[in-house]
Amino acid sequence: MSNIQDKVVIITGASSGIGEAAAKELASKGAKVVLSARREDRLKQLQYEIQASGGQAVYKVTDVTSREQMEQLAAFAISEFGQIDVLVNNAGIMPQAFLAENKVDEWDKMIDVNIKGVLYAIAAIVPSMRERKSGHVINLSSVAGHNIYPGGTVYCGTKFAVKAISEGLRQEEAMNGNNIRVTNISPGAVTSELLETISDPVMKAGLEDFYQVAIGADRIASAIAFAIEQPADVAINEMIIRPTVQVG
Repeated sequence: MSNIQDKVVIITGASSGIGEAAAKELASKGAKVVLSARREDRLKQLQYEIQASGGQAVYKVTDVTSREQMEQLAAFAISEFGQIDVLVNNAGIMPQAFLAENKVDEWDKMIDVNIKGVLYAIAAIVPSMRERKSGHVINLSSVAGHNIYPGGTVYCGTKFAVKAISEGLRQEEAMNGNNIRVTNISPGAVTSELLETISDPVMKAGLEDFYQVAIGADRIASAIAFAIEQPADVAINEMIIRPTVQVG
């Protein structure tokens, strides 16, 4: 029996990309997945596909930038399945532009989704893990959380923040003996809808060219499953996953 069997897993940003792939992968291994995103039509379709394959899935339309909605998501998961074993903090956006373009609205949105959304999820879900002295938080950072590049300054800043939040949470929960594992996963170029969040045409064209080497989201889903599958006394804290041919 897989160590994933019967674990209750909340996945944010589950309507596409890595979130969708992770939901399918984990459900195929026996997890009870709680799907969350803003697009209900996508969530309904994903739930149908998982259930048609014999898996267990429920969904709740959720905006990660709302603390109240994240608290409702946690309560929903507990009401449906009785507990929360794993949080896959995946929701994120990737607008790109040079700072001089002053796309302040995009900066605010990235901070709200990529940083505050991660924190709101942790705030909503980790307390129930502490009560049970068991749990696993998986945060999706990025190679951009390790390497800074022109045009990605604010995005990189948000992903550096996710990496810092992951390590801080890991240390705090280890120090307090709560048996909560924390994994920070930093993907490189991966096929997803992130490029669609870029409004600057020059940056978008450049990244579309760069993403020609992108690997499938299922590769990251496999890494998420690997981290969860480890025995309870083993924590995979950090993974950087690039296409073999990606340089930066």
